[in-house]
Amino acid sequence: MVQALLRPVEPASLPRRPLGEILAGLGCSPDWLWSWDNYKGFVTQLSQEWRLTRHLDIGGGRDPLFMPEEARRLGLSVTLNDISAAELARAPASYAKIRCDIAAKDTMRVIAPESFDFVYSRMVMEHVRDARQLWANQYAMLAPGGVALAFVPTLYAPAFALNHAIPESVSGAILRRLFPDRHEDSDNPKFPAFYDLCYGDERKVAPVLREIGFDEVRVLPFYGYSYFWKIPGLKQIDAAFTRLSRARDWRALTSFAYIIGVKGR
Repeated sequence: MVQALLRPVEPASLPRRPLGEILAGLGCSPDWLWSWDNYKGFVTQLSQEWRLTRHLDIGGGRDPLFMPEEARRLGLSVTLNDISAAELARAPASYAKIRCDIAAKDTMRVIAPESFDFVYSRMVMEHVRDARQLWANQYAMLAPGGVALAFVPTLYAPAFALNHAIPESVSGAILRRLFPDRHEDSDNPKFPAFYDLCYGDERKVAPVLREIGFDEVRVLPFYGYSYFWKIPGLKQIDAAFTRLSRARDWRALTSFAYIIGVKGR
């Protein structure tokens, strides 16, 4: 069921500050808390600087990044996407909504090419079996000069590597034991995770995105998480391991990443 079908609009060809300068100005830190605290600010900053006004918030039914009044104040046209009608029903009624599997091969039958300037997701990409198809779909739906951003947990951070390796029934039970609020009916339930293309190492991700057609690819790495904080002993060991990984910038052991793809103008 498609609740909104957007049509392409030609973007203005305006000079804009390089992405690297914008990232440098944000004072990016490799600490995982920075990634969570500044995700929305980064989306807002890049939207304003590059005039990216037509947004698609993937998986945003339950928890959209912007509330309607914020979007209006910033001059943004936000559309929400989710595979679940129930999730979209929880979203503000005033938003346009598209219910579809954003990673399906036929996604572009229901979303017009070049419909959006900015496509982004938080903690969604790890639940997709075929991330390459999702990135290809994002590329197709972006207007020239548009940006796709995925905020993801990454392999091979120990907690996520464990989640990836053991059966879903076991990992779900462990998570609910440590975090009782992560039950099925909560605001933050657990979904099966596959971690396809979820890496903090640009060398693993960039070749795939460039093959799809993205002109510029950036991967911002972040280290640390709170999953072991309730387990004495393991908490201290994991914290020491995180400090070492961060100090030596071991990209194979990041915990989270911003993966950014920019479509050529």
